[in-house]
Amino acid sequence: MAIPNLDDIRRPALELLAERGSLTKISDVFELLAPQFNLNEDELLELLPSGTQRKWNNRVNWSCFDLFKAKLLDRPNKGYYRINDAGRKALKEAPEQITRKYLSKVSKDFEDFVTPGLTPGGVKMVPPTPDPIERTPDEQMGMAMKTIDRFLRSDLLEQLSNVKPYRFEQVVIDLLFAMGYGGSREEAAQVTKRSGDEGIDGVINEDRLGLDVIYVQAKRWKSTVGRPDVQGFVGALAGKQANKGVFITTSNFSQEAIQFARNISQKVILIDGARLAELMIEHNVGVSTTQTFTIKRVDSDYFEES
Repeated sequence: MAIPNLDDIRRPALELLAERGSLTKISDVFELLAPQFNLNEDELLELLPSGTQRKWNNRVNWSCFDLFKAKLLDRPNKGYYRINDAGRKALKEAPEQITRKYLSKVSKDFEDFVTPGLTPGGVKMVPPTPDPIERTPDEQMGMAMKTIDRFLRSDLLEQLSNVKPYRFEQVVIDLLFAMGYGGSREEAAQVTKRSGDEGIDGVINEDRLGLDVIYVQAKRWKSTVGRPDVQGFVGALAGKQANKGVFITTSNFSQEAIQFARNISQKVILIDGARLAELMIEHNVGVSTTQTFTIKRVDSDYFEES
């Protein structure tokens, strides 16, 4: 039979993990789930058009990731899944096909995750989406890239929330250096100091000549950063003889904190977890390219007579 789609895979995957009950490696899910669909060797070895991954593995991986984002599975380590109480409950209530529409209905987190166009405050700004049949190939590729990008940002934030405090400091230093601050890797590293609050704070040169400095504070927090935290940060600028500051967090900022930063005389940039992930992707920190697509068009000039 043909390789099943995501809607057909999610429930059998959830049932398999419920049967096992323990932490299961995703590669074991590939192997244990395949017999249920009577896939032959050629189908199991079939590659994606890019040639970088087996199609069956790719679909199982995305299916399990969807279940994880809907909080029906736990993923204590990347590549390992375990069913939880919400997942067991879903097995009793879910239809034969577990679609993304169903997951959005049972999980607000999943709905927010798959919905493009969320503002930093969580307000949905979703333009009308044309039916897939009405989309041009270029539009379909653009939508696919946006979906992959959302998954990548989510994955990065999960990784950041699980790294050790000192490793998080190194990530921030690598990002600042990749963005052009500090002049050299060694100079950028001077911004950090080990502290007891899972973060860094210090001063870094804005340019290679050191004509201006920026006060940097980066905190690996899970709770929302409020106005008092930002006020304390602004107060520290004077002590560091800095008029510019960057406050980085893996969580988010309250509206009061954002409004306060906008209304002060100092230039203070607030970078929340979502923006941090975007900057890491933009500057290739903690990510790598798995495949590249080149889109070509006919060169009309080539065919014109000279």
